[in-house]
Amino acid sequence: MTTLTTTHTILRADGFSCPSCVAKIEKLVGRLPGVTGVAVFFSSARIEIDHDPALVTTDALIAAVGKAGYTARLAAF
Repeated sequence: MTTLTTTHTILRADGFSCPSCVAKIEKLVGRLPGVTGVAVFFSSARIEIDHDPALVTTDALIAAVGKAGYTARLAAF
């Protein structure tokens, strides 16, 4: 039996201009295999993602945010 390992990754994004950005990012990131949860906080430009690191890397998460049209990076805190 395989065990699902979930990691909580926090990203910061640049370029948020409206609250509709939230749904766009949540949709694209949420479609990635291994992602079990996405929460985007418009006011702080913070993206919190629960995912299985064996199925989706941090780089893939950042790339998905990039596909939505925003620049993201790992949060320092």
